[in-house]
Amino acid sequence: LFALALDDVEIAQIAQAAEINYAHVRVGIMDQMAASLADTGHMLFIDTRSLRRKLLALPVNASVIVIDSGVPRQLATSVYNQRRAECEEAARLLGVTSLRDVNTPEAALRLRRPLAQRAHHVISENNRVLEAAGGVTAERFGALMNASHASLRDDYEVSIGALDVLTEIMQRTPGVFGARLTGAGFGGACVALAETASRQRAAELIMTEYQARGYIGKLVVPPPVATP
Repeated sequence: LFALALDDVEIAQIAQAAEINYAHVRVGIMDQMAASLADTGHMLFIDTRSLRRKLLALPVNASVIVIDSGVPRQLATSVYNQRRAECEEAARLLGVTSLRDVNTPEAALRLRRPLAQRAHHVISENNRVLEAAGGVTAERFGALMNASHASLRDDYEVSIGALDVLTEIMQRTPGVFGARLTGAGFGGACVALAETASRQRAAELIMTEYQARGYIGKLVVPPPVATP
């Protein structure tokens, strides 16, 4: 609107600063860079330390399903900042600047609880991301997503009942390779990787069962098919 000389990375950095300084949530820059740099046909791989990034192809014959759980997420009132502080303390005790400098998840197990679990999640999640970015089959990508959700639920402890139910339904729906909560947890959406040819049908089956369980969600991707 104002023809400002800002590139998409600077826009993301401004958005991050707004969340940190005004919403008082110590967020990273992943969501902001995804909003300003990603597209709808690729995955966006981000190195949040250097801000290097690249678009990567999704696994062959696979597409995403995104469903809003119907539970709103409020990071400022959640334990998001607490998780951030726990990870920083875990890194300090391990003698590194950041947990990304540790490659072996087992290294976290010598820490006290709950720092051990928090660090174990971050280290193992980084390894999953790097494996996926290197190029894997849709089946392997789905398995990594399933492992990611289990880690977010058990080690990082940011899932809630609705997200666990929705993810479990997604994971066992025919045509779905894998699923996990997305974002910071405590509500929000879940994402699944599904066969492109059966994605719409799978999404409809997921929504039907999720609503039958008493939840009110919303299909975001792909858009619901309009009925006459």
